Amino acid sequence: MIKKIQAIRGMNDTLPSQTAIWQKLESLLRQVVSSYGYSEIRMPIVERTELFKRAIGEVTDVVEKEMYTFIDRNGESLTLRPEGTASCVRAGNEHGLLYNQERRMWYCGAMFRHERPQKGRYRQFHQFGIETFGIATPDIDAEIILLSARLWKLLGIEERVELHINSLGSNATREVYKDALSKFLMQHESVLDDDSKRRMLTNPLRVLDSKNPAVQAVLVNAPKLSAYYDQPSIEHFEQLQTYLQASGVKFIVNEGLVRGLDYYNRTVFEWVTTSLGSQGTICAGGRYDGLVEQLGGKATPAVGFAMGLERIVLILDALTLSSDIKSDVDIYTVLVGDKTELAGFKMAELIRSELPQLKVMHHCGAGNFKKQMKRADKSGARLALIIAGSELEDGTVTIKDLEGKTQQKTIMMEELITVLTQIFYKK
Repeated sequence: MIKKIQAIRGMNDTLPSQTAIWQKLESLLRQVVSSYGYSEIRMPIVERTELFKRAIGEVTDVVEKEMYTFIDRNGESLTLRPEGTASCVRAGNEHGLLYNQERRMWYCGAMFRHERPQKGRYRQFHQFGIETFGIATPDIDAEIILLSARLWKLLGIEERVELHINSLGSNATREVYKDALSKFLMQHESVLDDDSKRRMLTNPLRVLDSKNPAVQAVLVNAPKLSAYYDQPSIEHFEQLQTYLQASGVKFIVNEGLVRGLDYYNRTVFEWVTTSLGSQGTICAGGRYDGLVEQLGGKATPAVGFAMGLERIVLILDALTLSSDIKSDVDIYTVLVGDKTELAGFKMAELIRSELPQLKVMHHCGAGNFKKQMKRADKSGARLALIIAGSELEDGTVTIKDLEGKTQQKTIMMEELITVLTQIFYKK
């Protein structure tokens, strides 16, 4: 027997029974960003490896451990994108979209990281991202946070998520703080785990993110990043909080919050939830004013976020909210007897032309009446439209309510569109 080929571990299929919730989520995302005036950008899945090394940082976990990198036939090192911000900045620089301009852009698509698959964290995953350019003031930081908060409300999960915010200060003060933190950690090296010892020298801010209780106990006495803020960073962070408070968005100032990518400065934030068991991040972002210049463009202020769609879908499933989202069809055609197939085929096309919002599943493959009605029920359709020998002769069609809410009736074919309009669109 020939061995079946299976999907790569951590790269999952989304089956027809699961796609309705994805489509609903993606539709809401498009609705929200459109209401804020954002434009879509689509970037390639594969980029030059150098892009992510320069943008994310060579000593980050993403670059060191998680990227899918390969040498192509031309001997060039290429990488499946592990995140979207670097690609968006590269595209903006390449096509002249950023310098002396304001841009509000969004993207949605697959990302790739080689890490141990677990619930809500996969090797191929999907992110929705917002990137804004050319605005240095904290009102745009607040706007993208409000945009994400609006999505949680539309999804009905606003009570299940919590906003954490912090400031990393300016790039200059952040470097001073990293030096002070590194010196502090060296004094407690014997207590640190191997990861923290490595990060202590390469990226000490990442130690603040450690989940090791012993490390966290040491960090209680570590120097605070807020003590190193310059005045513009203090004012920026205070104004951000004022905007959020005025908008009714609750938040927690979390001084231990840092982002794992090197390009962040000033505002950083995360939306976290406990609906997936232990606390998990479903959306995170912040300001990265130096990245455009770091990738070869002119100095441009920027702020954005990314959210993991798999985790949001898991929350909706856990709260059984996805059960209200169906992919059912509206109408199923049932055709019984000789010569009804052509009449049914034409009827289905007529409905699709006149009432394009309706989902019509046309029965194909023949079969007796009982078999077809079973398929109609299984499809989840609200109505079955039946053409048998008598209907074909009389030029009529029988409407059967599969939900049992109204009586079955037979009408003339020329009345069909009017009757369907009344059933589906008139209250």
